[in-house]
Amino acid sequence: MMKYVYIIIGGAVGSVLRFVISDFIASKNTSDFPTGTFTVNIIGSFLIGFLFGCLSLNGELDDKVKFLVFIGFLGGFTTFSSFALENMKLLHSGAISMSLLYILLSNIIGIGLAFAGYFIGLKLK
Repeated sequence: MMKYVYIIIGGAVGSVLRFVISDFIASKNTSDFPTGTFTVNIIGSFLIGFLFGCLSLNGELDDKVKFLVFIGFLGGFTTFSSFALENMKLLHSGAISMSLLYILLSNIIGIGLAFAGYFIGLKLK
């Protein structure tokens, strides 16, 4: 039960921080490039690698840290950080082809499903 409390607390903080940072950066942006989301994603990617390196013991995390920080906070802050960490682990283990496949499929399918969902949503209006 406590794992859900940790996830809720971390997720709430991460989500609010993501909004504040992204909104602030986006408000200063004059181009069409999504600088707010981009900034949050690269910060989250750095943080998940940095924190995993600092907090893991032999590649394992304490459950409280995993639920509060990694699943809760970073999951609320950005989901891209998890994607970056998984690819970092694949590349570090020598699974270059798998990492490239994961990157390509995640982006192509993710963007494709975003478009599909958008058009289905328009049809259901």
